[in-house]
Amino acid sequence: MKEVTGNLWTYPADVRVITTNSSVKKNGEAVMGRGCAAEAKALYPMLPRLLGDQILKHGNVPVYFLPANVLTFPVKYNWYERATIDLIRAGAKEIVVLADRHPEWQTVLLPRPGCGNGKLDWERDVKPVLAPIFDDRFHVITRVR
Repeated sequence: MKEVTGNLWTYPADVRVITTNSSVKKNGEAVMGRGCAAEAKALYPMLPRLLGDQILKHGNVPVYFLPANVLTFPVKYNWYERATIDLIRAGAKEIVVLADRHPEWQTVLLPRPGCGNGKLDWERDVKPVLAPIFDDRFHVITRVR
């Protein structure tokens, strides 16, 4: 796992990962109201509906969306909760399996999962869990303000 700085949407990558939850609104759209999920929603307006459909069919699991080259990474069950380290661990393992199936994914870029709106601490809570799971294909980006 490499740590980098920059912008999730402009840093060179084969796949961009956004952190998500499993909340679905009455209209069928996934709740994507804050952080990188809200940014993805602004860039790809169809994403909330597509993700909502996938959550209802398959549950709170990582989902890859073309042509956006966006991969979701569930870190919470409900939008208003803190991130869950067990969900992050499970999601990271599933993302590695997906990356292994896609050799063209040489750079998988993700924010620090669960560390923004999820209220977890990167150094204390999340980095020690992800470091043994993610190899050097995975770049964890810290936004430059």
